[in-house]
Amino acid sequence: MTSAQTMLASFLLAALMAISSIAMGGCAMNSKRDTLFPPGVIVSPYDTANGQALWAVIPPINESGTSLANELTIGDAIVAAAQGIRGVRCLPLNRSIEAMRSLGFTRGIQSSADAHKVAEYLGADAVLASSITAYDPYNPPVLGIALALYARPGAMANASQTKLDSRALTMAFSDFGTFDGLSFAGEPVSVVSEHLDARDHSVLMAVRTYADGRSDHTSALAWRVYLASMDLYTQFVAHHTMGRLIDEEWLRLSREMRRTRRPDR
Repeated sequence: MTSAQTMLASFLLAALMAISSIAMGGCAMNSKRDTLFPPGVIVSPYDTANGQALWAVIPPINESGTSLANELTIGDAIVAAAQGIRGVRCLPLNRSIEAMRSLGFTRGIQSSADAHKVAEYLGADAVLASSITAYDPYNPPVLGIALALYARPGAMANASQTKLDSRALTMAFSDFGTFDGLSFAGEPVSVVSEHLDARDHSVLMAVRTYADGRSDHTSALAWRVYLASMDLYTQFVAHHTMGRLIDEEWLRLSREMRRTRRPDR
């Protein structure tokens, strides 16, 4: 074999290896793009043996000091976050608005008693009231949401409590207000308030975790797409704040379970 033939053979071999490498890289890239990640979900502590808990969401009150905040858009995001909780069903926001109109609450909810009437009118186990405490849609976005959950006594318990003493559990709700049978207690059973500023690195880490399984991780923005759109950032904040509320519910029911197990003295 001449020197020219040797060089040609080497060139062809190198070309074949390069083509093979590109093909394998393309397959690996396609495989990476096709990889799916399940998003994180919120799990409620409630006993669902007799069905999921039914919530109604009242449109939030805008206390942010700016008219840029759209109460209905944020209310829909709160409904979507509640609907995503395992063990919870949530009525559409329009149902709550219709109930408020039927009850004559044309100026919105003015007191906890009004919230109770809306929930009882809808036959819900709980009503979720909320307010917008901060709103800045410009980069980096800022959104603050406060949630207050009003629940019918004994409506949302966990399986362990139900097996122990459902009557004791029902009466335990009197710690939050006056017990009067099937009506709602006077105070919310759980309250949370979150102020999420995208300048905060802990908030950015929470956004990245939330985006897993909800965004295209191979796109140019990847998880940061939730920072580029206020609507998407609102979805994140609603989900994050709802997770904090359910954390409080886990703690509340854990405390109630300890009370029911406490021996009489």
